[in-house]
Amino acid sequence: MPILIVLALIVLVIFAIIGIYNGLVVLKNQVKNAYSQIEVQLKRRHDLIPNLVETVKGYMTHERETLEKVINARNIASKISPDAKLQSANENVLSGALKSLFALSENYPDLKANQNFLALQEELTSTENRIAFARQFYNDSVMKYNTKKEVFPNNMIVSMFNFESFSMFEIENSEERENVKVNFN
Repeated sequence: MPILIVLALIVLVIFAIIGIYNGLVVLKNQVKNAYSQIEVQLKRRHDLIPNLVETVKGYMTHERETLEKVINARNIASKISPDAKLQSANENVLSGALKSLFALSENYPDLKANQNFLALQEELTSTENRIAFARQFYNDSVMKYNTKKEVFPNNMIVSMFNFESFSMFEIENSEERENVKVNFN
């Protein structure tokens, strides 16, 4: 009788380990899929930028430096990194360059009325929203995965099988974290 109890406990422990391991694998794959979704949206964003720059070039003859910053930031960001922190930093630089470009477009009424520019600007805005949702899903997936890794007894299984860690997709620029100040004067 005691042998059956010990045997039942061993089988129960084995099934628990298998369950924990499989749960971690599912969450790890969800994190990788979520990051792939970010990559898809970033690729779309990077593909739109050359068209935007070409449309703007004819109007902004005196703004060469801004256009070059956008192109350089796009080239750096388009080299998708498996490291979320590095990719996030590169994307933040690109976002800043694009903000500068759109701010300068205010000085060019003909550009603001150009249908190609308006369509590209709308497409880029839509893509930015998709990127934001993809980042949110990725961060949620990373949080679930990291939490599952850190709780007991899962953390023992993690140490036995060397499950990797994932970083959140975060805003590096502290200015972007602050509230927007609106002034109508």
